[in-house]
Amino acid sequence: MLRRLEVNGNPYIGVFCAANEDVLLLDPATPKNAVRYIGEALEVRAIPTTVAGSTVIGSLVAMNSNGILTSAFIEEGEIEAIGTPVYPLPHRLSAVGNNVLCNDRGAVVHPGYNDDALQRISEALGVPATRGTIAGVKTVGAVAVATNRGVLCHPHARPAEMELLKQTLRVPVAITTANYGSALVGACMVANSKGAVVGSKTTPIELGRIEEGLGYF
Repeated sequence: MLRRLEVNGNPYIGVFCAANEDVLLLDPATPKNAVRYIGEALEVRAIPTTVAGSTVIGSLVAMNSNGILTSAFIEEGEIEAIGTPVYPLPHRLSAVGNNVLCNDRGAVVHPGYNDDALQRISEALGVPATRGTIAGVKTVGAVAVATNRGVLCHPHARPAEMELLKQTLRVPVAITTANYGSALVGACMVANSKGAVVGSKTTPIELGRIEEGLGYF
């Protein structure tokens, strides 16, 4: 299911929430009708929470079916509220949602992560992890979205970068924009293999590319 939405006037849905196949994490201040709307589209259970006291969940969390990777600054009460395996990542690149792109088969991460961080990411998410860029951008999670059906990424992604995504995440890779031309694809939407919610400014042409790229037929 593919839906459009803005929350409190903001169409950058992916900044304020994150999801895997079962769980949706989102800002506790999200209106109840929006929580229900997103939860129904993705067929997931919603958990309102902050991370390190912040509401930009999508920037601070990377998750798949095996684990939830978060900023090292997440608080104990927040971990308890989430209630599923949470793995804080001790590294200066603490905005893991912006820096890690993952699904249930692999992860592509910011080139600035050292070997220790790379191993921690791989162990937390239960998948192989490799460094990479998209359109030369190191914050791969901000400019792409990955599910177990496909990857959508920055429209200027290079062929070699797209091939790395395909080989690591083991799904088809396509390019698109969202929110009327934004290349920050990951910031514009939240998605899993069952559905996606994209920003309200996303055009019909962009919706078609998203639907095709993520295999919603």
